[in-house]
Amino acid sequence: MRPQQILVLGLILLVPVLAFLFLKSFGTNRYALPTFLPDRVDSTQVDGKWQRDTVFHRIGEFQFTAQSGRKVTGTELRSKGLYVASFFFATCPGACPRMNSQLVRVQEKFRNDPRVRLASFTVDPAHDSVAVLARYAEEYGAIAGKWFFLTGDKTALDRLATTEFRLPAPTGAGPALVHSQTVFLVDRNGQVRGRYEGTDEKDVNRLITEIGVLLYTYEHP
Repeated sequence: MRPQQILVLGLILLVPVLAFLFLKSFGTNRYALPTFLPDRVDSTQVDGKWQRDTVFHRIGEFQFTAQSGRKVTGTELRSKGLYVASFFFATCPGACPRMNSQLVRVQEKFRNDPRVRLASFTVDPAHDSVAVLARYAEEYGAIAGKWFFLTGDKTALDRLATTEFRLPAPTGAGPALVHSQTVFLVDRNGQVRGRYEGTDEKDVNRLITEIGVLLYTYEHP
């Protein structure tokens, strides 16, 4: 075999090895979700040097009543992994039905994964009683123990929306409702890891992808 042929053969054999080493070294998936809602910046001294570290908000504890009539807490919602939070009201004519139709897709994608739950909080508890929410949940095929439609004290619900999830408070006179089509991804530590436009199919596709990313990080810390 001539030297040129040996060189070509060697290169042919070497390319797959180099490709494997490259993928092993640089092909690791390092995509990480951001954390939202910063609270403050703390300074700590490490090895004589000051380092600044952002401390992110954790959603405070809450307890509301689900469409089944039982009490559900924030700790329960995130206890197995994560939950998807949204705010709605049953008489909302357009945006809420579109958002909940998109959330049906999220439920179906993770139907058999107990780590993923959905929590939809009403902003109109005066109208949205447990009985109303039971009918509403049935309309969207909410799976028991998977997708919770929650009602309770209006002051507590408004506080959850504006203080914890930091949605803008309603302005003007009259019984205005806190209302938004923003959907939140909350991790097992109670921190917001994603925000999405709940009526937008592409953004909900991103939510579905990022739920998968977050679950992957739980499995491969």
